[in-house]
Amino acid sequence: MFFQKKLKKPYVAAIVPAAGTASRMNGLDKQFEELSGTPVLVHTMQALSYSDWIDELVLVTRQESIPLVLELIRAYAVPKVRSVVAGGSTRQQSVANGLNAISPQTAYIAIHDGARPLVGQQVIADAVLNALRYGAAAAAVPIIDTIKIADGERMITQTPDRSHLYAVQTPQVFRLEQYQEAAKQATASNQDYTDDCQMLEAIGQKVYLSMGDYANLKITTPVDLSIAQALLVYAEEQR
Repeated sequence: MFFQKKLKKPYVAAIVPAAGTASRMNGLDKQFEELSGTPVLVHTMQALSYSDWIDELVLVTRQESIPLVLELIRAYAVPKVRSVVAGGSTRQQSVANGLNAISPQTAYIAIHDGARPLVGQQVIADAVLNALRYGAAAAAVPIIDTIKIADGERMITQTPDRSHLYAVQTPQVFRLEQYQEAAKQATASNQDYTDDCQMLEAIGQKVYLSMGDYANLKITTPVDLSIAQALLVYAEEQR
């Protein structure tokens, strides 16, 4: 409570990478598939834009999808969208393109996958608050399954202690200056990371694991789409 009373909310820009190729979706474009009649990407945009902790959204999508994303923003009257920009050939490059489009007053960025439509308001708030407290934070949940490490022939070589293992989700929230420094170092060393936390870790920035939600799944396969639909229906029934 003391921390919250002393806290002055900074300007937070959410960058939403949605430029993937959906290679594991059997020809479906996961961003535009519907959950309860509403496209996945719209669910994601609405969750972020309704958060009191997010001040603006920058959508990063494939060049050919920009007109459709703009039409969805208009059709669903999604607030807080600053711009829609074309992505790069990798996630890191796509986020960099989004970074170039944020407002000058931005102090923190929240990077959230376009294909995580069920992110809850508490998860977003916790990630931002913990980033203010620690400099960087990412939503995560404890691993439930036992994890095995295998060699090239799929033979088990190690069983790590599950109590120290977490599945990292998004949003991942960073102080802008630190993220820019990490991105500069990644470019200089010719590194291309698939996870933003990993890029910060490479420059020695510690990242706090904020409490995520098992329902905050990333839609990667058609099965994930079915699970997300069931979770959404369940949540609606509980209201």
